[in-house]
Amino acid sequence: MPLLKRRSRENQAPPPPVVGKELMRKVRRIEITTRRLVEQGVAGEYHSVFKGRGMEFAEVRPYQPGDDVRSIDWNVTARMGQPYLKQYVEERDLTVFLVVDVSGSLHFGSRAILKRDLAAEVSALLAFAALRNQDRVGAALISDGLELMLTPQRRRNQVLRLVREILHHPARGGTDLESGLRSALAMLKQRSVLFIVSDFLDARLGRSLRAAAARHDVILLEIRDRNDTHLPRSGPVVLRDAESGRLALVSGKAAAERHRAERDAERAELLATVKKLGIDHLELDTRRPYLSTLVQFFERRRRRRAR
Repeated sequence: MPLLKRRSRENQAPPPPVVGKELMRKVRRIEITTRRLVEQGVAGEYHSVFKGRGMEFAEVRPYQPGDDVRSIDWNVTARMGQPYLKQYVEERDLTVFLVVDVSGSLHFGSRAILKRDLAAEVSALLAFAALRNQDRVGAALISDGLELMLTPQRRRNQVLRLVREILHHPARGGTDLESGLRSALAMLKQRSVLFIVSDFLDARLGRSLRAAAARHDVILLEIRDRNDTHLPRSGPVVLRDAESGRLALVSGKAAAERHRAERDAERAELLATVKKLGIDHLELDTRRPYLSTLVQFFERRRRRRAR
């Protein structure tokens, strides 16, 4: 793996994890922010996009002109002497499962928010929206393997623990999404709406992503920061690998363009795999508010699935 696969500037080294009262204040702030967004309409958008396992029979009613004849209950119709329709309600027994990358590269952010903080906030928003719709929420934290598994539950404390663990869990090793996702899938028994939250700087996702798509409704949430791709075009500049801690001296336009070309090629390979598997992909940037991007994604997905 190239030395500069994942970088942060030396003077922007990952801060120590927040602890104690500071951590709880951060968790509480994320809870207040995301629950307010859920109340303001995200829960409704979520409900319209992510359906339950099927439809449950509720009752019959008399047929009315314009009703779908395929819903006629012929047994009741024969017994009553006039047409009756079956009515159904949505069965909301749904599991939402978040696989969140907590490797060292997520500790970087060149703007106001670290990628790891953004991952925690978006995960909380999705989880609270799921709870609002009476869905179960579970999660796995991964790096180069499975760091933590939270079994799906319908509990507020489950979401708060998830946020706390994303913010505070120490990164061990580098990024190996293939291995981490494979370990998480081995522990996930029920079919789920599966969100994979990562910067995808290790884009080597093949067999495990295909296995996930074959069983689950998979959505990739890519957390991006411009400086993951764009190195300074002047120099010399000392850069520090956010995961290995190794240092490198980088100088000049050629090095910056070479790095960008490598990252663009790796990302193009990931997007090609995503397209081939028919997986949804959403890009969130540390430079921009994420809410409108998320809502627009929900709306596009809803329209596409309504066709």
